[in-house]
Amino acid sequence: MKLEVVVVPVSDVDRAKNFYTALGWRLDADVAPDENFRVVQVTPPGSPASVIFGTSVTSQAPGSAQGLYLIVDDIDAAHEELKRLGADPGEVFHDAGGIFHHAGTDARVPGPDPERGSYRSFLSFSDPDGNGWVLQEITTRLPGRLDPSVTAFSSTADLAAALRRAAAAHGEHEARTGAEDPDWPDWYADYLVREQAGTELPT
Repeated sequence: MKLEVVVVPVSDVDRAKNFYTALGWRLDADVAPDENFRVVQVTPPGSPASVIFGTSVTSQAPGSAQGLYLIVDDIDAAHEELKRLGADPGEVFHDAGGIFHHAGTDARVPGPDPERGSYRSFLSFSDPDGNGWVLQEITTRLPGRLDPSVTAFSSTADLAAALRRAAAAHGEHEARTGAEDPDWPDWYADYLVREQAGTELPT
């Protein structure tokens, strides 16, 4: 089962559409078969899941969707991008307990996690209705979080960054073995799959 759509309740469909598309979210559909029903679907860059809002698509009160998560690999860059695009994000924070953050603003400590541990740095922003989004920085997945038989990258930038990490690790591998590796494409592929799945990396 794949989660592919999240419904977000809004009061002004055009305002919400303008807000999300201004963030660079892809507009997938805007369908209004009659004046009482309208469906708008947008997708965050690189996301396999989309967001739907509109008229008569949910009975939830506008602004009541909270804790919607977007995953990024660089929380500071994401903050700057959201700020540049007009989303007015809060400052990057981590939790005093050092793991997942508390509800609301309890135990928030300014700045990213001091050790820059994966899963531990966050920021938040809201849409014009107050629907709340949280960005979480994940650089290395914990074991078992992804199916190692299915490797995917959300953007060319993500793939390029993964290839750079693989290249650096492969350089260390060749230095340890003292020989050129003619099968480096296989080694790279193995590294990329293991890194994304959170399993032990090749040495």
